[in-house]
Amino acid sequence: MGMLYMLIVLCVIISVGNPVFLRIDNIMDLIRSNLVLCITAIGLLLPVLTGGIDVSISATIAFVTVVVGKFLINVSSNVFLAFLLGCLVGMCLGLINGVIIAKIKIPPIVATLGTMTITNGVMRLWMKGMLINNLPEEFISFGKFRFFEVQTSQGGITGIPVQVLILTGVVFVTWVVLKYTLIGRSIYAIGGNPVSAQRIGYNVDKTILFIYTYAGLLSGLAGVVSTSIMRQVDQKAFTGYELTVVAAVVLGGVNIAGGNGTLFGTILGVIFLSIINNGLILLHIPTFWQQIVIGVIIVIAASSDALRVRYEESKLKKIDID
Repeated sequence: MGMLYMLIVLCVIISVGNPVFLRIDNIMDLIRSNLVLCITAIGLLLPVLTGGIDVSISATIAFVTVVVGKFLINVSSNVFLAFLLGCLVGMCLGLINGVIIAKIKIPPIVATLGTMTITNGVMRLWMKGMLINNLPEEFISFGKFRFFEVQTSQGGITGIPVQVLILTGVVFVTWVVLKYTLIGRSIYAIGGNPVSAQRIGYNVDKTILFIYTYAGLLSGLAGVVSTSIMRQVDQKAFTGYELTVVAAVVLGGVNIAGGNGTLFGTILGVIFLSIINNGLILLHIPTFWQQIVIGVIIVIAASSDALRVRYEESKLKKIDID
């Protein structure tokens, strides 16, 4: 609720500074431009809940955009097959992360940093800095499609992007997994204490394999969604994107040490971050301030979470047993 109140105050401040913020076309553009961030943040939520991290998400998204772009041009322009391929490639990359972390027992930050570097290297060797901008018209038409189109006061046409349906499906599936399944309970248990989780019967390795595969799946899906929105492929577009995704998750109140956090909070974190970025642009603040603000927000959010945990621990009664 605190995050929700902050969002309301922030919207009021920005709208006073620039009334364009509340225009329907700006709101729809804001939603459309942050769909990829929201899908990716939901994917990252699961590893973070277990006390892990996946910094390879940006490389996975970029690699999937290249694979899907090549597929659309050289093999088929079928939209469904493009999404299926992107999800499969993302799942494979996520599964590799899961195997390295669960079976070889390499720390998540090290494992995903390594796979990120390898993926980026392969992609750049493959593409040699070239762009893909001649995507089939069938795929471009899909990316442009909007529901409930209306004419704005400025004479343009806006509506709900078709990609919102994909995000809605991702939110629903993730909510069901976390709230109503055994693997959802095991994710929180492992984040609280992996040793205790294993002792009470949770299969830690299988859970780790699942969450990183799922994170890869959503990163792959985000890559195809991004391609449908941007209508071109630039492998450098997601350089450093993992910082923004981590910021959104941490802003949503997810404990970076694991065990505590919600899907709703993560979505609020994405909304808060997107409004800040959009507000800085509308208020004509230089774009380099965006990264500074994001960095400051990460530090503040992580610090406040650590202080909250420390305060709660200080209230617990301590009993010495001789």
